[in-house]
Amino acid sequence: MTEREQLILLCTKLGAPNAEAAATMADQLTKRCDQLTVQRGISRVEAMGYLLQLVTKGAQGEAPAGFEGVKKA
Repeated sequence: MTEREQLILLCTKLGAPNAEAAATMADQLTKRCDQLTVQRGISRVEAMGYLLQLVTKGAQGEAPAGFEGVKKA
């Protein structure tokens, strides 16, 4: 199974509404992973691990550190 196929399966399990959406999400994860490796000078494995943590926490309704947003007064 390719990385893309694994990501599509993951996105489906995390709630993508259909196969096309899951494929789009997988492609976006791959693209962002490649961007992070260049921007941060980290390995592709580290970048993908970071993104997968964000995606899984988001699917569970949790805000990862740094993504809490601004509290309204």
